[in-house]
Amino acid sequence: MLAALSDYDLRVDKVIIAEGLGGAVISEIKEAAADRAVRVQRASAHRVKVLAGNGRHDQGVLADVVARKMRPLADALEDPATAPRNVLLLDGLTTPANVGMILRTATAAGIDGIVVPHRGVASLDPLVIKASAGVAFHAPVLRAQTAGHAAELLTEAGYPLYALEAGAQESIYEADFGSRAVFVLGSETAGLSEDVQTRIAQSVAIPMRGGVESLNVASAAAVLCFELLRRTGK
Repeated sequence: MLAALSDYDLRVDKVIIAEGLGGAVISEIKEAAADRAVRVQRASAHRVKVLAGNGRHDQGVLADVVARKMRPLADALEDPATAPRNVLLLDGLTTPANVGMILRTATAAGIDGIVVPHRGVASLDPLVIKASAGVAFHAPVLRAQTAGHAAELLTEAGYPLYALEAGAQESIYEADFGSRAVFVLGSETAGLSEDVQTRIAQSVAIPMRGGVESLNVASAAAVLCFELLRRTGK
């Protein structure tokens, strides 16, 4: 909360604090909000939990933050001249820590867009924000209802979809991804959803050594993202 209020690149519309909550930290939050002329409202503890969407981790305080780079996927694809080049599509990733780390890594590597569907993927809640170390507020997040709908929009816009698969014949270091591409990151247990799987153009692998079969999805995303960065020569 304090991190969001101290980041003047973020627009914070209001802060909501559970009724009866006080102490030094709350006083600090209220002072930081006052310095930015951000409204502070009180609400019942139940209302705060409902608004936070994750009652176990809201700690009785939440902020209404506008992430400047977040926008609908359909809007991002509207103009081919400004559409993102490399895109990550999250499919079935329900662990907040993985989603948060992927947002952080992809942003650090300069990935143009990260599709975080509203359904089937961990919501952008306090756990995801914490795992991203606050980078989630600045990540180029693109929204769609489901991963399947996002895959449909992207293929219709001319993007080939690539999946990471341990047994794929071609590695990420050898494949030619062209000028723009989508890389689907699926659940480690369930794999890709059927709607997405049918639209995959090619599977690629990360070479493994030492008898290791695969990487955690967030680690695999890091390898992929920085290989894409290496290719740009920047």
